[in-house]
Amino acid sequence: MEDQSKAKALIRLGTRGSKLALAQAYETKRRLGEAFPELAPEGAVEIVEIKTTGDKVQDRALAEIGGKGLFMKEIEAALLDRRIDIAVHSLKDVETFLTEGTELAAILPREDPRDALISFKADRIEDLPQGAVIGTASVRRAAQLLSKRPDFKTILFRGNVETRLRKLAEGECDATLLAIAGLSRLGLGDRATRVLEPEEMLPAVSQGAIGIQCRIGNTPDDERIFDWVRGINHAESETRVKAERAMLARLDGSCRTPIAGLAELIGDGMLRLRGQLAALDGSALWSAEATGPADAPETLGELVGEDLIAQAGPGYKV
Repeated sequence: MEDQSKAKALIRLGTRGSKLALAQAYETKRRLGEAFPELAPEGAVEIVEIKTTGDKVQDRALAEIGGKGLFMKEIEAALLDRRIDIAVHSLKDVETFLTEGTELAAILPREDPRDALISFKADRIEDLPQGAVIGTASVRRAAQLLSKRPDFKTILFRGNVETRLRKLAEGECDATLLAIAGLSRLGLGDRATRVLEPEEMLPAVSQGAIGIQCRIGNTPDDERIFDWVRGINHAESETRVKAERAMLARLDGSCRTPIAGLAELIGDGMLRLRGQLAALDGSALWSAEATGPADAPETLGELVGEDLIAQAGPGYKV
């Protein structure tokens, strides 16, 4: 006899299979169930793990194999093919322009966006030994580090959070940097040697934010799913990442470009955006900042992007 205790899946949620991705997927599932009683029963939201090219290829930089979109390509294909209904992403891995026929329907409440230094050699970047080896897969982090300490040597550090922590413990490098949001979601926040203030290292655009991608409503099912997902959107987080992503779009940013950005609500309906653009080797670094109405975040993002372009000049190459 068929088990009637398990509800039919009303939403199939697509995600990568890493521990961090699954933690984000289960957070999304929980929030949907809390917001909508029909999505609360076990099985109403089904989690579908999808292996991406970005997960499969770990020995090369993302820029060499097609960019951060490789963490999304297979998931987006499943979304368009209707094998899943929504896709949950770390928003900092989401390409600037989404695949046609989809949109970001919701941003969950953003975690701490800052970077964390992890090292057994020093408590601060400034105190790391001369010529220290830094493991990172981020051109942004590498460029910011090299701008402070040109003596550092950076090496490619791919893999999930646990893999990177293991490589550090085995002595492959003297330090690494990870998003404190990811460490916290995995219950590993205490592994951070130091959480870096934005003034020390400006974080990646959208770092700490979870984005939920849906099909644009072509059917009643699409429209219903969109309404459910939109119902768990966090307006403040959405405003902040809209400004940051608009700046990124103006800079035509990709995983090959050392770009950082952080938007913060500062009261009285105003939004502050700090942006940064760097040369890959850290030899040049440009910073811009602006404040504007929180109800026009894209305009603010474009303004800061324009400022950075003007500073870098027409000869800027990543």
